[in-house]
Amino acid sequence: MKDATPPSRGRTWQAGTLVYSTAGVVALFAWLVLGDFAWWTRDRSVNPMAQWYLAHLQVPNLLFAVLINSVPAVIQLIICPIISVRSDRHRSRWGRRIPFIAATTAIATLGMIGLGLTPFLSDSLFRLFGAAPENRKLIAIVCFSVFWILFEVAALASKPVFDGLINDVVPRPLLGRFFGLFRAVGLIDGMIFNYWIMGLVPTHFAVIMVTAGMIYGTAFLWVCFKVKEGAYPPAPPPPAARRMTGIVGSVREYCRECFSHPYYLSVFTLIMMAGLCFMPFNAFTIPYAQHVGLDMDRFGKAQALVYLISLALAYLLGWMADRFHPLRMAIGVLAGFIVLTIWATFSVRTPETFMIAFILHGVVSGSYYTAAASSLQQQLFPREKFAQFVSAAMIFDAIARMFSLPLVGLIIDRAGSAYHYTFTVAFILALFALAAALHVYRQFKKLGGPENYQAPDPKRAPARASAP
Repeated sequence: MKDATPPSRGRTWQAGTLVYSTAGVVALFAWLVLGDFAWWTRDRSVNPMAQWYLAHLQVPNLLFAVLINSVPAVIQLIICPIISVRSDRHRSRWGRRIPFIAATTAIATLGMIGLGLTPFLSDSLFRLFGAAPENRKLIAIVCFSVFWILFEVAALASKPVFDGLINDVVPRPLLGRFFGLFRAVGLIDGMIFNYWIMGLVPTHFAVIMVTAGMIYGTAFLWVCFKVKEGAYPPAPPPPAARRMTGIVGSVREYCRECFSHPYYLSVFTLIMMAGLCFMPFNAFTIPYAQHVGLDMDRFGKAQALVYLISLALAYLLGWMADRFHPLRMAIGVLAGFIVLTIWATFSVRTPETFMIAFILHGVVSGSYYTAAASSLQQQLFPREKFAQFVSAAMIFDAIARMFSLPLVGLIIDRAGSAYHYTFTVAFILALFALAAALHVYRQFKKLGGPENYQAPDPKRAPARASAP
C-alpha cells in the first residue's frame, strides 16, 4: 500500500499515486474492513446496548430521543466540520487521515469503557454523596450522558475522516464492491452480537460494553499502522479572508464552498431525507419491541436474521451499485420503502407483526446503506475536499435529527405509547426523500451521468439566469 510502479504483468488498479496489484487490493480491503468492523460496533453493539440501558432506567421517550439522537446530532453539527476541514488540509508523514483516526480512536475507546462501567460508577457516587433514593436514576443518567457524549464526539468525528481515507486509497471502479463487502462484514458483526450476545445484555452489560470498547480501539489502531496513504498535492494556502478574520473567515469559506452551489444543496437534502426516513423506527425499536411484548432474546434472533439476509445480498448490491450507479439504487429502494411503511402503519400491533415489519424494515434500510449511502457520497462529492463535503452533509442530517426524533418521541408519549406512528412519520419522510432523489438524478444526468460525471467546482455556483 505504498506508491509503486505498476507491475509489468497482471491487472492493476490506481487511486491517486497508489497502484495496486490484485493481491494489494485484497490486502487493502482486509485492513480497511477491520476499521469498518470497528465502526459498525457503534451501530450494531453500542447503540443497542445504550438503548437497552436507557429503557432499563425507564426514561421518558422524549429524553430517550434527545440522548440517543439529538446529542449526537449536535456533535455532528459542531465537531465534524472542524475535523473534516483540518483533515483535508493536513499534510504529515503519516498522511492526512491517519493522525485524526488515531486520536479519535483513543477517546472513543475511553468513552465505551466508561459506558460499560456506568452502573458501578453511578452506584458508587450514590453511596458516596448519600443522595436521596429518588435521585439514584438521575445520577445514573448523568454518568451515562458524560461517557455517551465523550464516545459520540470521537466516533462521529472519525466517520468523515475514515470515509475520506477510503476515498483516498480505494480505486474508484471498486468503490461499490468495497462498500458491499464492508457492509457484509458489518452484518456478520451484527449477527454475532444479536444472535449470541444481545440476550445477555441485561445480565452482563458492563462486560460486553467494555469488551466492545477494547475491540473498537484495537481494530482502528491496526488500520492506522497498516494502511498507507499516497502522496497529496500541497494544501492550498489559506485565503486572505481567513488570514484576516481567523475563525470567521474559515466559517465563511466553508459555507461558501459547501452551501452556495444548488446542486450540492440538492445532494445534501437527498442524503438527509433518505437517512432520516429510516430513523423513526430504528430509534425506538427496542421500546417498541418491549411495548408489544417481544423479549430481548427473540429480538436479538430477529435482528440476526435481518443481518443474515442482508449479508446474502451485500455483494450483489455492491456490484449493482457499480453497474447501475448508487443514485439509481437509492431511487428503487426508497420506492419500495414507501410501500412497506404504508402496510406497517396499519398492521404492526403484535409481536408477530412486529417481527415481520422489523425484518422487512431492516432488509430494505440495509439495502439502502449497502447500495447507496456511502458510495453515493464517494461518487458525487469533489475528491480533493471529500471529507469537508461529507461533514457538510452531516450538518444537514444533524439539524434534521436534532428536532425530528425528539418530536417523534413526544408524539409517542402524548399518544399513549403509540409506536406505530414511527412508520407514519417514516412514510412522510420517504416521500420527500424520493422526490429529492429524482431531482438530484435529473441534475446528475446534465453533469455527464454515470459515464462522464464531473463534480461541479464548489467555488463556482452557476448563475441563476443560466439555469434551465
